[in-house]
Amino acid sequence: MLKRFLSYYRPYKGLFFLDMGVAIFASALAILFPTLTRQLLRVEIPSQNLRNMVIIFGLMLLIYILQAVCQYIRVTWGHILGVKMETDMRSELFAHLQKLSFGYFDKTKTGHMMSRITNDLFQITEMAHHAPEDLLISVATILGSYIVMFSYSVPLSLVSMIPLPIMVFYGIYYGMRMKASFRKVRTTVADVNSNVENSLMGIREVKSFGRESYQEAKFNQVNDVLRDSKMGQYRVMGRYHSILGFFRELYYFCTIAGGTILIFMGKVQSYDLVTFILYVGVVLPPIDRLINFTEQLQQGMASFERFTQVMDEDPSIQDAKDAKALKVEEGTVVFDQISFSYDNSSSDVLKDLTVTLTGGTT
Repeated sequence: MLKRFLSYYRPYKGLFFLDMGVAIFASALAILFPTLTRQLLRVEIPSQNLRNMVIIFGLMLLIYILQAVCQYIRVTWGHILGVKMETDMRSELFAHLQKLSFGYFDKTKTGHMMSRITNDLFQITEMAHHAPEDLLISVATILGSYIVMFSYSVPLSLVSMIPLPIMVFYGIYYGMRMKASFRKVRTTVADVNSNVENSLMGIREVKSFGRESYQEAKFNQVNDVLRDSKMGQYRVMGRYHSILGFFRELYYFCTIAGGTILIFMGKVQSYDLVTFILYVGVVLPPIDRLINFTEQLQQGMASFERFTQVMDEDPSIQDAKDAKALKVEEGTVVFDQISFSYDNSSSDVLKDLTVTLTGGTT
């Protein structure tokens, strides 16, 4: 499935590599800022070197400007990349639906098909843009930051890393559990869409026969199922984010507590602790990105799974290779003992229908 998904990036490799390149550059800029601050505290302020201080302030301002430019490129062209992929998928999906046999439409609700064309493809687009970008920024920023941090103080780096493996393991493990809840919600949303569409399409018949109360009861039933599905999803998300949020704050605690003890022991200086606290601020957003990446990946893959289910559906009736075009000699249509029923239905919609319609009549 992953190889199949990656194939949609192929026509837009230029945009993809632009987005990824800018993401790496932005990560490098973020890593540089605490190092400049350390240089100020360790060297320039004690020596009262005003010239170098002004240069460092200028570099900091330049970093902020470049980060703003990177943000613009990522937000604009990254989303354009996703929209282009979404357009290709939607065209491919619609063209495939045109080829499917009547039997597929008999057993598949219209709302489900609409949900795949709109909601599911939107989630796939968000994943296509954000997932690789968030993953790359997170890995590059965390690894780059810790390479610099280890060069300053190995003990303090090791202490600050204590919550990280737990956060990563928990995020991956619990993120897998969220996929099932997202899939259930998407299926229920499709049921609601189908119910609303069918009711509104037949609103004249509903009003003519006074069936409003029946339709309301039918809608409320599926609406309650959607409510329960979403409540279950939010409970899972609540546990997921609250526990990860605790480890996020624990990261600050380990850095400050460990740094204070190491200063007391004479292992590090106060400017090292300030630098590490700044690096915690650099590392935490990528961790948040990893959290969002896991959640978005589960939503996107659940949607892509539903997309591929439709694309893998084969028409039950295939045109023969040597098929000949039908030539209508007369305008007469004959139905000879025609019966019809939906799948999984015990009753016939049409049974032994025999009708002859001559040309020019209705």
